[in-house]
This record gives sequence, C-alpha cells and structure tokens, in this order.
Amino acid sequence: MADLNVIAETLIAGKADDVKKLVGEAIDEGMPVQDILEQGLIAGMNEVGRRFKANEFYVPEVLIAARAMHYGMEILEPKLEAAGIQKFGKAAIGTVKGDLHDIGKNLVAMMLRGAGFEVVDLGVDVSAEKFVEVAKSGTQVLCLSALLTTTMPQMPKVLEALKSAGCTDCKVMIGGAPVTQKYADEIGADGYAADAASAVDIAKDLLGGS
Repeated sequence: MADLNVIAETLIAGKADDVKKLVGEAIDEGMPVQDILEQGLIAGMNEVGRRFKANEFYVPEVLIAARAMHYGMEILEPKLEAAGIQKFGKAAIGTVKGDLHDIGKNLVAMMLRGAGFEVVDLGVDVSAEKFVEVAKSGTQVLCLSALLTTTMPQMPKVLEALKSAGCTDCKVMIGGAPVTQKYADEIGADGYAADAASAVDIAKDLLGGS
C-alpha cells in the first residue's frame, strides 16, 4: 500500500511531479481519499507551516511545497467531490483598495488551501463592495491584506460596509507588514495574523476548529 508519510515528505521537499504520481498510486490502490488528503497532503503542508514559523523554511520553500500540494490536489480534488468530502471551511482573501501588493496574500491563500480550506482569491485593489459581495456568498472567513500604511484605513471601511450589509456571520482577519494586533483590536477585526502559517491557525480558531 502507498505510504502517506512518503507523500507528506515528498510534498515538504517540493517534488511536485512525484507528489502527483504518489497520490495517483494511492488512489489506484483504493486508499480513502480523505486519508490521502489529511495524512498525506495536509500533514505535509502543516509541517511546512511549522518550519516556516520556526524560520527553518522561507518563502521560496513554502511556494515550492504549495506548488507540490497543488499538483496532488489536481487529481485528488475530483475524487474528494465525488466522495462528498467537505472542505474545512470557505475563505476569501484580497488586498484592499489602492494596494497592489500580492506576494503575502498569495502565500496565505496557498497555506489556507493546503490546510483544507476552499479559497476565493479576490486579487489586489479590492473594493469594500467586492468584499461584501463575497461575504454574502457563504464565505466564513474574510482575509484582508495591506502592505502600505496609506491603504490600512481601507480595512475599517470594509468592516463598516460588512456591518451595514448585515454580514455579521463572516469572520474578518487582517494582515500585512504594517498591520498589528493593536490595529486589529482598534478597528474591531476578529483576528490578526503576523505570517502565512499563523493565518491558517487563526482562520481555524475563528471557525472553532483545529
């Protein structure tokens, strides 16, 4: 039988083609798709997140591992849908209006996908109206990113727009180089993440899971 630890280790090493091959072999052997996802791919990305937080991995290694995760998910996702396996939760992420930076946002999106979230990437320069629109579509966690101090004031505008639209069930977490926990508290955000790995932990906490 396929070894799920090997899938996890191969993902951590960023060997995308090998991950895809191993996932395919595990499926062909009849291994439960949820086991492949949780004990293979997600376990691997969890370790990548741990190493990233411990400064053992840096952005390039995380991006390479996330690419390997994507390769595995390409063939696993149709099987998960056919089996009726639910995602951990639904998240949407975007850089706020006036801000065109996306490296941090992209990293968070990849880490959330690696943790089993369904992720809608709204891109950059996202208006408050667009955030409200996606919040109304069943999004459980809304992630706002800003890299400039001049665009940070867009974050409370999004929160106000959500409140005005009655989107009270959607949790909001914020992040970005100039953003702090203090700022999150001041504007009434539900969570703050200092880095991509922490963002996954916060998103899970906001949904009451682990």
